[in-house]
Amino acid sequence: MRENPTTRNTAPARLYFGMPLTLMAGLALLGLPRVILHDLHILGERSPGTWILAIGPVLVWIAVTVLSRSPRPFLSVLVIGLIFGVLLVLTHQLLWTSAFAGNTSPVLNSPAARIAAIPSGLMTGAAIGAIGGLAALGLSAAANRRSRV
Repeated sequence: MRENPTTRNTAPARLYFGMPLTLMAGLALLGLPRVILHDLHILGERSPGTWILAIGPVLVWIAVTVLSRSPRPFLSVLVIGLIFGVLLVLTHQLLWTSAFAGNTSPVLNSPAARIAAIPSGLMTGAAIGAIGGLAALGLSAAANRRSRV
């Protein structure tokens, strides 16, 4: 029997990922200031501002996911991290010459270095998303247990 297209489950991506993709993209954008300031050598690697700009966005991702009661908190934060990874790669590629200004290393100035940076950025986003997703999952589970009691 053929399925009627009007009754078929056409749930939006929000239901699958736990929140709207536009919100997830906006949350991922919160991580870009640190990337930009770092690549432009405005923010040092060990400054307190670096830590705030690196950890703060992930804490916001987790808080928004938990407070919005995402039905899939791990997946929600993981996807935010993956979007951030794409943005990280794009930003690094756009600011490459500024990031390595004055560096005469032929290795860093080669196309191979730029290509090698792509999986690194994507994996960074995935790892941040996975770690944050585990935290969101745990906090969501704790919140759900408290609300049942």
